[in-house]
Amino acid sequence: MNMLLRSMLVISISALTLSACQTADLSKQTSQTINMPTVLVNLDSDGDGVLDELDQCPSTPYNMVIDERGCPHSLLFGENEFRMEARAYYDENSSEIKSEYYEQLDNAGKKMQDHLDAVMHIEGHISKREDNSANQTLSRYRVEGIKNYMTMKYNIDPDRIKTSYYGSDRPIAPNDAENSWLNQRIYALISNVE
Repeated sequence: MNMLLRSMLVISISALTLSACQTADLSKQTSQTINMPTVLVNLDSDGDGVLDELDQCPSTPYNMVIDERGCPHSLLFGENEFRMEARAYYDENSSEIKSEYYEQLDNAGKKMQDHLDAVMHIEGHISKREDNSANQTLSRYRVEGIKNYMTMKYNIDPDRIKTSYYGSDRPIAPNDAENSWLNQRIYALISNVE
């Protein structure tokens, strides 16, 4: 009997405790708004200049031409449209095309043969170390060498090859002994899309 009485007492105390919690009048409490500082985080994980939240092509490789969605331009074109790039770097004070660049020039030439509406834009550059009165035409020689290669080997109409010559005013790297070779270059864009 003592055990039954004790169990009933525990149940009564538990019920009393629960009813007290449930009958509290919450209508008289006022609500408070807590102003937390807003922290905006703009992430661009692949460093292409398009925020991750807008980037439809994450993990774009470095130094890739992209659109406002963060996608390489080559992914945007129709079935018969294309865009490709070619680069060549030169020894100091030289306009001789190195053999390691012939493969990409050959790919560009074949593409232009396959697409008669394609145009090649070539720009030539020199480094600050090459910039002297004797070398004012070096970037032109570099560009003309590429143009001649395309016209002679692939019979590309010279009117389909547009050229620009620059001095040392558009470097892509420091003009020191270690990095100036990066500025001794041509850049070509081949495309059948305006």
